[in-house]
Amino acid sequence: MKRTRALLAALLPLTAAGCTVAGNAAAGGGDTVRIVVGYQSKTINTVTAGTLLRSLGAFERRLAELGRAEGRRYAVVWQDHDTGAPITAQMLAGKTDIGSMGDYPLLINGSRAQAQGGDAATRLVSVTGYNLRGALNSVVVANGSPARTLRDLRGRTVSTSVGSAGHGTFVQAFRKYGLDATRDVRIENQQPSIGASKLQSGGADGLAQFVAWPGLLVGKGQARVLYDGGDLGVPTFHGVVVRKAFADRRPKVLQAFLDAQLDATRHLNADPVRAAESVAAATGLPVETVYLYNGAAGIATFDTAIRAELRDALAHDVPFLKSIGVLQKPVDLASFVDDGPITRARARTAPIRPARITGTDEVCGKPVTDPAKAGEVWVRGEARPRPVADPTCLLRTVRSLEGRQIRAAYVPDAANGTRWFADRDVWVEDDGTFRPFTTDEAARRYVAGHDGARIVPYAEAVRRA
Repeated sequence: MKRTRALLAALLPLTAAGCTVAGNAAAGGGDTVRIVVGYQSKTINTVTAGTLLRSLGAFERRLAELGRAEGRRYAVVWQDHDTGAPITAQMLAGKTDIGSMGDYPLLINGSRAQAQGGDAATRLVSVTGYNLRGALNSVVVANGSPARTLRDLRGRTVSTSVGSAGHGTFVQAFRKYGLDATRDVRIENQQPSIGASKLQSGGADGLAQFVAWPGLLVGKGQARVLYDGGDLGVPTFHGVVVRKAFADRRPKVLQAFLDAQLDATRHLNADPVRAAESVAAATGLPVETVYLYNGAAGIATFDTAIRAELRDALAHDVPFLKSIGVLQKPVDLASFVDDGPITRARARTAPIRPARITGTDEVCGKPVTDPAKAGEVWVRGEARPRPVADPTCLLRTVRSLEGRQIRAAYVPDAANGTRWFADRDVWVEDDGTFRPFTTDEAARRYVAGHDGARIVPYAEAVRRA
């Protein structure tokens, strides 16, 4: 119980200092302009516009340079939130200038801003991180839960943040099982930390949430994945939104922010271990969980461009969000999405190259070249994870390290490629080859279609590999 309380205490949001009206001259002199940035420290898919960006001080440095040229001072106020909803509320009130949030909250932001009209209008101007299959969202259950598929949650209670990407993934996936989330399950609209507490206490049968909550609970051994959002095949991403009035009034400040975001994105991809350690130190999240998502070949890919697939995902999401009642008015995407500023920023710098797993698998004695199979084993006391060529080589590497403590082992799911903790996966042995699956359902589906294949415990897989 003490361990659980300590974990939940660590999950409470880090709340920044109070603010004044965004973008106006603030205390400290008439030439000081205060810029208010809303972010979600625990939503580690936004770190290049939030936690990591703040830790690096890249935005402040660029503003200092701009201020010297203009003869004024800029001060940044960072406001930390659990979800995108309060950031939107602050932006509509004119109290937050720039914010970062997930794709569903972004659409809600744009819709409400357009409905309010006037200076409330907002613009989506860049992307932080994305997963083209939707694997940043998951549904988890307690370890002792009898549920094996989403269908088993029928008539049960599921905690989620209504209007979030985690909620949307659950509703869409539930529909694929022929079920209706408004009729066949009890939805509790809760902040992620509250939902995590409810799941552990038995007050909720499932938790549908976004990065990094599923990985955090599973990595701590307090939950298992029931449904991997990667099975849905719908792109999910987080991005940066800005008040149009602010962008029009201070375009150079917006460009400084996007330039700084590029700085942070390049830093993360160039040194993902160091970036994960920085985010972990700032948030209290385990570095192993941060690296699961933000590491080399992590679940999230970090780049800033608003890709065509992501634009299409927004168009796909608008009617869906309207159908579940969280989008009162369809958003005009043509006026909401504005990639002009980030396109100009990217044109001034070298291309972003997402981090990949490279090197030589020392145990199997071969180069690591296939991103669909490559994994990593992180040994305590070693600065960086060891690259492994494939799942079977990962198991052999773990066996070779008997007697040494392993911080984490990461391996991609054999069905959809979702990177996950190897010791939390469900393993299948098939003719001497070992395949990891994020969910029990996926493993059983594979076994049903392959004669002779069988599910084996992780420890057995390590021993037999």
